[in-house]
Amino acid sequence: MLVTDKRCWAEINLSQIEKNYEIYKNHLPSGTKVMAVVKADAYGHGDTEIAGLLQNHGVTDFAVATLEEAIKLRLSGINGQIFVLGYTPILQAQNLIEYDITQAVVDETHAKKLSKVDKNIKVVFALDTGMNRIGLDADDPEFCEKIIREYVPKLSVQGVFTHLCVADTSTPQAIDFTNKQIKKFETIVKRISDLKLPYNHCLNSAGGLWNKSGKSVFARLGIILYGLKPNYLNELPQGIKPALSWYSVVSMVKSVHPGETIGYGRTFTAEREMQVATVCVGYADGYNRLLSNEYYVLINGKKAPILGRICMDQLMVDVTEIPDVKMGTKVTLIGQDGKEIITADDMANKIGTIGYEIVCNISGRVERKYIWAETN
Repeated sequence: MLVTDKRCWAEINLSQIEKNYEIYKNHLPSGTKVMAVVKADAYGHGDTEIAGLLQNHGVTDFAVATLEEAIKLRLSGINGQIFVLGYTPILQAQNLIEYDITQAVVDETHAKKLSKVDKNIKVVFALDTGMNRIGLDADDPEFCEKIIREYVPKLSVQGVFTHLCVADTSTPQAIDFTNKQIKKFETIVKRISDLKLPYNHCLNSAGGLWNKSGKSVFARLGIILYGLKPNYLNELPQGIKPALSWYSVVSMVKSVHPGETIGYGRTFTAEREMQVATVCVGYADGYNRLLSNEYYVLINGKKAPILGRICMDQLMVDVTEIPDVKMGTKVTLIGQDGKEIITADDMANKIGTIGYEIVCNISGRVERKYIWAETN
């Protein structure tokens, strides 16, 4: 019997998103608000759906990576501050005014060019406190102060922000580096305190849990909102769990005999009689090809090892020891089946990457379904 009319889909549990948000918020220092990070389609979970849910829970500030992402949110009915964390080309800058978007300023040149477009553009200056990605050099606080003050009359300056690059790491060296980053940020905020800028922030997901800054208005809640870890070694507060599950179905089951090979490149050779199932998911759906011959899916509550190379649209698994597998049988790629669980963090750790990449790479052709289901 077919269990679904779909070949490959993801389910996002909105109840778990709500729960993750509430638990995280309750761990923040008093007076620190949540800025919800919904860039990259809310890390593959659906930006307008997640932002709309959080707006209904009182969240008024959202962060994205691009102007296009920001406009999409605004047109979907998201109010309040929408903050673009990355660079916006100057030729698109007029849209910042039209859609009331707040823009990160990556350096002095960016500020100068934005100011020539419209002095009413809302901006937050990035400070480079040690990540060496974007921002004014916070090792020269006098210079940072000078630039910020210069552009207060030329732009609608809302504040300053920085990004903590090892707040998710608990080694003494990492803790020391994070503390130095926060100190650099706070030094500059103090130097411009008379400007009374409303939106100064330095805490990311990890920083909000394990660091403090009395100068940070927001903790930018990203990966933990979705129930994943900033670092595989992290222990998240009890109750925070992944909100996304990913499923596919079996298209066929066949017998493979000793000596036969499976898949492109013939990288797997059967040493015994096997029952092999073909599953309707591949790297074009976002299932990482590096998992070839290295990982497993869940079928009928049991692990089914991947055999051979993952194809663009399909993969093959060993179901020899799993009864009652046939066309249409549900396959769990991420999530729980019986007592077995696969998380994006576990999958990522297997191939030396991070859970962020796993969920962000689930492609657009994988339908998202939104459910409300209580979790333990």
